[in-house]
Amino acid sequence: MSLSKSQYIRGLQCHKSLWLYKNRYGLRDTPDSQAKSNFNIGYQVGDLAKELFPDGVEIVFDGSDFKGMIAKTKELIANGAEVIYEAAFSDNGIFAMADILVKNAKAWDIYEVKASTHTKEYHKNDTAVQWYALSNTITLNRAYVVHINNKYVRNGELDVKALLSIDDITDIVLQKQESIPLELLEMEEMLEGAVPNIDIGKHCSDPYGCDFSSHCWSHLPKEDSVFDISYAMGKQWKLYYQGILSINDVPNNFHLGKNARTQIRHHKSQEIKIDKKKIQEFLETIEYPINFFDFETFQNAIPRFDNQRPYSQMPFQYSLHILHEDGTLEHKEFLGDENSDPRRPLSEQMLKEITPTGSIIAFNQSFEITQIKNLALVCSDISDELLALNERFIDLAHPFQYKHYYHPKFNGKYSIKIVLPTLFPDDDELDYKKLGSIQNGGDAMDTFANLHLLKDKSLLVGIKKDLLAYCRLDTLAMVRIWEKLRNIY
Repeated sequence: MSLSKSQYIRGLQCHKSLWLYKNRYGLRDTPDSQAKSNFNIGYQVGDLAKELFPDGVEIVFDGSDFKGMIAKTKELIANGAEVIYEAAFSDNGIFAMADILVKNAKAWDIYEVKASTHTKEYHKNDTAVQWYALSNTITLNRAYVVHINNKYVRNGELDVKALLSIDDITDIVLQKQESIPLELLEMEEMLEGAVPNIDIGKHCSDPYGCDFSSHCWSHLPKEDSVFDISYAMGKQWKLYYQGILSINDVPNNFHLGKNARTQIRHHKSQEIKIDKKKIQEFLETIEYPINFFDFETFQNAIPRFDNQRPYSQMPFQYSLHILHEDGTLEHKEFLGDENSDPRRPLSEQMLKEITPTGSIIAFNQSFEITQIKNLALVCSDISDELLALNERFIDLAHPFQYKHYYHPKFNGKYSIKIVLPTLFPDDDELDYKKLGSIQNGGDAMDTFANLHLLKDKSLLVGIKKDLLAYCRLDTLAMVRIWEKLRNIY
């Protein structure tokens, strides 16, 4: 038997997942946009890490010729290479590729590159199995994990050595060598048999979200699973292990918090709760002109601009619907240039377009308030004007969060992506699924973060149109939700 490094890591997480991967590959879930984004980020960080050890030789990946990659690696080592990127080895039943292999006197150091901000347990397992695969072929010295230093702030040229931290995990890697042969033997015996009888559990998402979840979780109800209970503090698993799969079957005496119990009660009764008095009190706090406002942000693992930290949220876009007391509704918007820092032009335009008086409405206002605070740090000369905006915010999520308006289809949640389709189930104008390539905040974040890398510039117009349409719908949705609440009493 031969496993790749990633297959071994999969097997450590769940034998059933590895068995399905090897025998029922077609049952895998289609990778979502987040998975694709994580892959791209990992590639970018891995490519940057090569600058720590320049002038190396890279083994070009060829999925149809692993033997050729291994042979090329051995050839480079024999010919005196000092640094090898993506060095390929196959031994002890494992095929592994070392991100960076560096000659250290007569031995070699392994550098495993990760896009995370610290070394995690599965990174240690990842590096340990690499050591295991390489140790019979070359003499190894030390093992390291290279990761992002999230305290780094860019100022001028990118300082790769300051951005990337290096953790020496050699002792841990050596300690793990004894257990790897036994683990591989167990996996080999498992793969020779029928699909393992392993139930779902917390291992399904730790450390990775499993790409066979749709298959393994298919025995659960699609619409009223106990795992749809919100704010249950993990007690969903207690219900599941008692054989309770549906919300409808949760015993009345099962101890849950107030929010979870409210959800279950309304789910069973299908009762819509509307507290007109509380909703009226909330609406009376709102003053015209009403500014319905929403940011979109992006993140870079590798900071592109001054005063930017790795993975810090950067506003690049906003939508603003302004409702005047006479019923006039106007729309304004901003979308940053993908090749420059958007924070200054966004801040200046936002200050011009938000009305000098009146309420500013956001859905989950803490996000917008936090972003404005961050903008004030970068744009210190206009920080007072920016921070003054935060004093005018009102959170449209409030009546839903505090159950003044509660619908069974909310499933205990109150995000705008839950509230909107529940209140307006048949309104195409308010249907995010009717939009183009951008249908959620993750799409917007990942698209803009990589927009400067787009090779086919003819696609820019369409992508920017989709970004604007998505953000516009976020604030139009708030207008319609506000109208719905206003018409209640």
